[in-house]
Amino acid sequence: MENHIVRVHPSAEDFPKSEHLAWKIAQVAADPVAVPAESAEMAVNRIIDNASVAVASVLRRPPSTARSQALSRPQTPGSTVFGVPGTYAPEWAALANGVAVRELDYHDTFLAAEYSHPGDNIPPILAVAQRQAAAKGLTGEDLIRGIVTGYEIQVDLVKGICLHAHKIDHVAHLGPSVAAGLGAMLKLDPETIYQAVGQALHTTTATRQSRKGLISSWKAFAPAFAGKMAIEATDRAMRGEGAPAPIWEGEDGVIAWMLDGPDAEYTVPLPAAGEGKRGILDTYTKEHSAEYQSQAPIDLAFRLRSQISNLDDIESIVLHTSHHTHYVIGTGANDPQKFDPDASRETLDHSVMYIFAVALEDGVWDYNTSYSPERAHTASTIALWNKISTVEDPEWTRRYHSNDPQVKAFGAKAVVTLTDGTVIEDELAVANAHPLGAHPFDRSQYEGKFRKLADGLVTEKEQERFLEAARNAASLRADELDQLTVTFDPEVLAKAPVIPEGIL
Repeated sequence: MENHIVRVHPSAEDFPKSEHLAWKIAQVAADPVAVPAESAEMAVNRIIDNASVAVASVLRRPPSTARSQALSRPQTPGSTVFGVPGTYAPEWAALANGVAVRELDYHDTFLAAEYSHPGDNIPPILAVAQRQAAAKGLTGEDLIRGIVTGYEIQVDLVKGICLHAHKIDHVAHLGPSVAAGLGAMLKLDPETIYQAVGQALHTTTATRQSRKGLISSWKAFAPAFAGKMAIEATDRAMRGEGAPAPIWEGEDGVIAWMLDGPDAEYTVPLPAAGEGKRGILDTYTKEHSAEYQSQAPIDLAFRLRSQISNLDDIESIVLHTSHHTHYVIGTGANDPQKFDPDASRETLDHSVMYIFAVALEDGVWDYNTSYSPERAHTASTIALWNKISTVEDPEWTRRYHSNDPQVKAFGAKAVVTLTDGTVIEDELAVANAHPLGAHPFDRSQYEGKFRKLADGLVTEKEQERFLEAARNAASLRADELDQLTVTFDPEVLAKAPVIPEGIL
């Protein structure tokens, strides 16, 4: 990897395009270096993982809304949409599939200077692959190259540039990464990719209010919208249209006015020329349908159950954890909604206090029932929920930001005080499913997650058809890329909510 210094350059300064971060990203995307076998295998795992969480959410309202928008735009050749037959305009298929993937907050994650769900790259890249398969002669190998590139660029940007400190949503790293992935898959020249990356960043910067206070369904739409914008940006760039430049480093650019300002300096690592892209191997998926910083606390709550004979004896629970966990999903956020039984699912998903209480009481975590209104209104849960708080511990923050994978941690220490004064302490650094956890996910567990979430929604025959196609994704022909979707039987799909008509 090569480290690149990124800072603001005044317009009057001679700052050649070759030094622009967008150009360097374009060079990485255009590099014809072979995809490492391990990266290709992990891309298959994540195709399966995305499908798992998408099928589980197809009948929910936000994915149904996005799907209704896509279904009004049939196109041949086009792109598939989870749940339904036929093909549709790729940018709208990407939106529908992106919302389905993100709705449950249940797919992969990467956390460093910034936060991310790199699996959000897959819906737009796959949609374009399906749409362009015949025209460009794309194969599964090209698709894998695009996905691995998208992951690489997002992971590298997340390592180097913090957005949340300035309340910019993390999808601002997703637009450029999708554009880079599309460029790699379509074998575009560096100039075209450069313009697409710049346009994608320019059109996908937004505030983090989508993850603050009363969190709405826009949380699921935000990354899907960024993917849609990246497709449109790439389309314009292929037609010869340019982007604001330098998009990151300009004196009126992103760093100068949205991030740390004109005196800031960032270090972004990128693969050197001829170096294989391995960023996808740094990412990790979720065993539980909750915000990633809740994964280890959920497993910790399960473990604590055996140490506490009667939960009614709990006087307080303090979770000592990182800055991010405390201020985003903990009591440091100062969001009263995080203790509200009538809060939205999205809000409860971002309340580690609620999540820890339910996990401690139930000993299981279910993507549906753990968030139900009945569950949130359980009297014993409300009582326990309000006994839980978080504090930032500098050591957990240090570990959170460590570049050493053996040190990096996303967990917490729980200090449980009982009414008789007894104190019980336990901690867990990483979730059980993390690569360094008690039972890291492998292919069998990704497939098991798919079967579990597809059960009762997708026929066994359709499940096996999809899994066989996914396993062989790298060897699919152009006319086989449409197999990387899952279709519901009509009577199952009919259970989705009826969506009112809009404008489009």
